[in-house]
Amino acid sequence: MNLNATLIAQFVVFFILAGFTMKFVWPPLTKALDERAKKIADGLAAAERGKAEMAAAEKRVQAQLASANDAGQKRISDAEKRAQGIIDEAKNTASAEAARILAAAKAEADQQVTQAREALRDQVATLAVKGAEQILKREVNAAVHADLLTQLKTEL
Repeated sequence: MNLNATLIAQFVVFFILAGFTMKFVWPPLTKALDERAKKIADGLAAAERGKAEMAAAEKRVQAQLASANDAGQKRISDAEKRAQGIIDEAKNTASAEAARILAAAKAEADQQVTQAREALRDQVATLAVKGAEQILKREVNAAVHADLLTQLKTEL
């Protein structure tokens, strides 16, 4: 065998194999590689979109938490204001009730003082009549001298 003929035959077979591979094997391989690269690129883009959406969702959650916290603080301050208003109202009501009770007690004390004065006047008038009886050594008729006793009561 001739080395040159073998080498030429191998070149021919190599070029036929290379042509066959380029025509029938290479296009599906490049197509599969391109599809794989596209899927990877789409996956990376989806991951980036997911990260961006996650960051946006995190911002929305933080904003909602802040607004909920603000609403909670507002409700707490409103409740504190309302409680303070109720306390003030109760204090005012208690003050008014205390003033009313004090006025009623004063009125009752004045009435009792007046009744005591009237009772004392009656007792003084009775004592005055008895004293006059003792002095005159005769009985003084209270019915006859009613005008005189009334005048005496008013002077006391």
